[in-house]
Amino acid sequence: MAMEDELSLGARNQLDRFCRQYLQLQPDLTYPDEQHLADGAFQATLHKTLFADDAIQHPPPQRYRLRVLKELTESIEQSIHDWDKQGLSDDLMSCLATLLASPLQSETASAQQKAYVTYTLSSLPATTNNATPTVTLLETRNVIASAGTTGLRTWEASLHLGNFLCQSPELIRGKSVLDLGAGTGYLSLLCAKHLGASYTLATDGSFDVVESLITNIYLNDLQESNLISASQLTWGQVLPTDESNRTFSGRTIDVVLGADLTYHESGVPALIATFGDLTDLFPDIIIIIAATIRNEQTFQTFVNACAKEGFSVKVSEFGMVPKDKQRGPFYSASTNVNLCFVSKT
Repeated sequence: MAMEDELSLGARNQLDRFCRQYLQLQPDLTYPDEQHLADGAFQATLHKTLFADDAIQHPPPQRYRLRVLKELTESIEQSIHDWDKQGLSDDLMSCLATLLASPLQSETASAQQKAYVTYTLSSLPATTNNATPTVTLLETRNVIASAGTTGLRTWEASLHLGNFLCQSPELIRGKSVLDLGAGTGYLSLLCAKHLGASYTLATDGSFDVVESLITNIYLNDLQESNLISASQLTWGQVLPTDESNRTFSGRTIDVVLGADLTYHESGVPALIATFGDLTDLFPDIIIIIAATIRNEQTFQTFVNACAKEGFSVKVSEFGMVPKDKQRGPFYSASTNVNLCFVSKT
């Protein structure tokens, strides 16, 4: 019997949640209850799943692994009330000793480096090998990268829109998708890898971001696929279209996605101009934009600008999942994200 088969359903659920948070590099993890932490089989499964040498193909940064393992072993020690019958895993202690003995980068240098982040898509069915679907990205975790772009990390708006699409896969299945301001490519990869899009074009205005998009396509084993590609696209400029057969980069487009595109008012006119070009080319196109409401006035500026150019904005009632109810991906629900269906009036 495998070690994980010895665990109760409650223990298994807590283990899965902790592992998913760890792989997503969450700063505050939900540590399992002490009754589970003190259990030898539970500790062995933790080691096998997260900390063994070959446990994770794309592991978190060393500094993060060390911090979590120190917190985990301290939590286990506090959970043990009878050291004659219970104990702390030798394997976990060995991993901790190895990390403590290894040289660490400074926090400043570590913050500027890219790290592997794996997002678990808990609302999708398991894959053929009974695994929960995931998307792995190489991201810069600090707020703004050294190049001055915010597109090298995945933001809450993308994760929330992704959750909506996972629960409404018919919007994507069999469709050709254009992702505007794709950033890390989370939405594009979700559509291409798990939601059955016939084709996805991930675009961004930054050359550096597009280069990172290509890397993330490789990370998800789609480099040989004709399901996804990445390209630079600047809003408001002439689209790479062929008017003779009404295509965009040689393809028709059914769905346009975008997340966190409206946070800066100065970019809104160019974005709406691109909406106009796309709807002229593809009158039946569906446009879905996720807008984080950091400032209600900024969002209203976007709505008013759309109306001025003949677009209506309908906000979906799909709500934010409270953080303590999330099973992956994990993101803050403290700031609302509006999911907007934009259409020509």
